[in-house]
Amino acid sequence: MTQNKDNFEKLYHDFNNLVYTIALNYLQNIEDAEEITQDVFLQIHQSLHKFENKSELKTWIYRITINKSLDFIKMKSSKKRLFIFGNKSQNEAEYLNSSNFEHPGVLMENQENAKILFLAITSLTENQKTAFILSKVDGLSNPEIASIMELSISSVESLVFRAKNTLKEKLAEKFKEYRKK
Repeated sequence: MTQNKDNFEKLYHDFNNLVYTIALNYLQNIEDAEEITQDVFLQIHQSLHKFENKSELKTWIYRITINKSLDFIKMKSSKKRLFIFGNKSQNEAEYLNSSNFEHPGVLMENQENAKILFLAITSLTENQKTAFILSKVDGLSNPEIASIMELSISSVESLVFRAKNTLKEKLAEKFKEYRKK
């Protein structure tokens, strides 16, 4: 029992920041990222004995974190729709304030531009968003991303390319007013 506890504590120590950062990149909210981090490590704790070493442990943890983050976004989005269509919630403020942007890695003076960028990233399709974040935000190689997303390397390259083009278009519209000045 002590060996398993020690292994899990080491795993938590080694991957806590990674999981939190990934969740924060997806959710852009500190409390939500902390909640996802707890959920991820709960799942890891419950499933570690099932891990079969078919991929690297880090890849497995990335997959769990991304899936939990995407599920959280879907759940939150469906709750917002329910609220908008008349089912009033006791936590009305949660829905009204859920789009706040909090990322401790972004300097205060860059918060507004970062918010615009992350909102544009959020609007990408799930696969484009995941490939783009893993590539450009987390700095992973295409083979690593392919392993995490369980896709071919050429599919990852295509997703990142399309994500960059989509972001260029969205951000060009957003910043058109600055170029005129």
